[in-house]
Amino acid sequence: MTRTLIALLIGALLSPVAQASTGLPKDLPAYGADKPLPVPEISQSTLDNGLTVWVVPREGIPRVDYVLSFKGAGLAADEASMPGFASTLASMLNEGTEKRSSREIAETAQSYGGSVGAYASNDGLTVAANALASQAESMLALLAEVARTPSFPEDEVTLAKANALQGLKAAEAQPGFRAERAISAAVYGDHPYARTQPTEDSINAVTRDQLKAAHAQRLRPDQALLVITGRIDADTALKYATEAFGDWKVEGKAAAAIPMARTEAKPSFVHLDRSGSVQSSVRIGSPSIPASHPDYVPLRLTSTILGGGFSSRLMQNLREDKGYTYGAGVSYRAGLSGGGMIASADVRNEVTGAAVGEFLTEYQRIGSEAVSAEELQMNQRYVAGGYLISNQMQASVASTLASNWLVGLPPEFLGEYVPKIRAVDAKQVQTMGKKYFDPKAQSIIVVGDKSVVAELKDFGKFEEQ
Repeated sequence: MTRTLIALLIGALLSPVAQASTGLPKDLPAYGADKPLPVPEISQSTLDNGLTVWVVPREGIPRVDYVLSFKGAGLAADEASMPGFASTLASMLNEGTEKRSSREIAETAQSYGGSVGAYASNDGLTVAANALASQAESMLALLAEVARTPSFPEDEVTLAKANALQGLKAAEAQPGFRAERAISAAVYGDHPYARTQPTEDSINAVTRDQLKAAHAQRLRPDQALLVITGRIDADTALKYATEAFGDWKVEGKAAAAIPMARTEAKPSFVHLDRSGSVQSSVRIGSPSIPASHPDYVPLRLTSTILGGGFSSRLMQNLREDKGYTYGAGVSYRAGLSGGGMIASADVRNEVTGAAVGEFLTEYQRIGSEAVSAEELQMNQRYVAGGYLISNQMQASVASTLASNWLVGLPPEFLGEYVPKIRAVDAKQVQTMGKKYFDPKAQSIIVVGDKSVVAELKDFGKFEEQ
């Protein structure tokens, strides 16, 4: 493919403003009309034990996808002395059940034309599986076996801990890992969201008995949602779900609800020494709002304009204009109990202070100047288009529904998100900028050589760690 053709293809995806800035032809074809996301009909049921079941029949490939999510079972449910425990719990579910070994689980799933696995997020623990439509019933039975009757074999627990320790050792060598740990503490304080990364002590402390106890408390039908998507009708899917989970009894009390995180915090300024480093890992952050907040959608768009893609303001400023970094951005991390706004970049030592200054300049600008119609439209199309593309696959639809449920968003939000993004106006963006990107409210974390500290004196008094 020639460079000219590549440029034309890229230009067709860019806004008029971006096209003008790159010198591409002004007479490119106009955008086609946006295609709406086909909002699926969701059949909603609740089993006698409290398990919520959503079924989304879809035509297409002969495959069925399952996502089983447990609210309040994730990293935020871990004790302060056991950060990261939920990830170990999730990873151990398919390492052996009362009937099968880890190898037998994997081979059985493969024989059904799919796979089964689990992972933990801040707000929940999820078990996901997929199979050929002809094996839908058998795969759901296997998923239920993995979720309900894990055996936590002692040898697998030992292996998982050894692997986790090696992974932690590698992660600790990366400045970004240390920066994330520090900015989480600055943003969330003593809230569970601040301690989602494991430590050597927390990994070593994991025992089989702890895993069994946590499984009994956290993985409960009355705290769970099962999403079934694919080539299957609602009645059949509910029948399979009842067979696999209907006799699952609720025992004991569920874990206590996670308290709400703070929405304001006194800024902190921390330098983490990494002697000899030739670049600094920068994090800038402040508390934000949960996903259920009315500002969620306009704040999503505002954070995208500021730092959510290659054409974002932060990227264009720090990378394209100044050449300080390969990448700069901002991430709005919205959960069930709160949120955080975290900006990041890795920059050369000699421009560490200048880069922090540019971040704060852009934070100030997003709240003081109205975004242009062209920039607003470009980012609306980017957010909407990315969402529509990502939810074309049935597995993504199931995952999105379950993820939304974990953070307190209703099933209908699946189809409401794009229209709401398109409805955000320039005034709302500026309001979000003023409200959530105040430069004076930002904590700043820098991991790097001590030589960069002198560059940071204008932003605050930095604590050395």
